[in-house]
Amino acid sequence: MHTANVESESLLTPAEVASLFRVDPKTVTRWARSGKLSAVRTLGGHRRYRESEVLHLLSGVPVQRDERPASVM
Repeated sequence: MHTANVESESLLTPAEVASLFRVDPKTVTRWARSGKLSAVRTLGGHRRYRESEVLHLLSGVPVQRDERPASVM
């Protein structure tokens, strides 16, 4: 099993993800709440999204995610 190292992986803001999918940033937040996309929380409580997972979702390829809760940066 491959585990992603959050410190070395690029993270995207909700606005950056939204622009890729051409949706509102609130839609990206809803996707995270529903489990469609996993989020990492910053110390300030903001969501960030793993670039690799977003790109897989954008290309239509399912991503196998860890069942661990998202960590805080």
